[in-house]
Amino acid sequence: MSLNSVKLISKIEKLRKEMTDVALKKGITSKESLHISQELDELLNDYEQYKQQTNDKQKHQG
Repeated sequence: MSLNSVKLISKIEKLRKEMTDVALKKGITSKESLHISQELDELLNDYEQYKQQTNDKQKHQG
């Protein structure tokens, strides 16, 4: 696992915890919860794209 993927996973985990904390305190439909959710979606999309690129590279090398 590369350093970039480790950093990305760490950010995702941190944001998930933050979103859960905010949702419990302010409600899941609060503006802050929704904003964090959108940020988390973007990071998850980035991670999925990273995984796909990694898989593609491995297929071309093998």
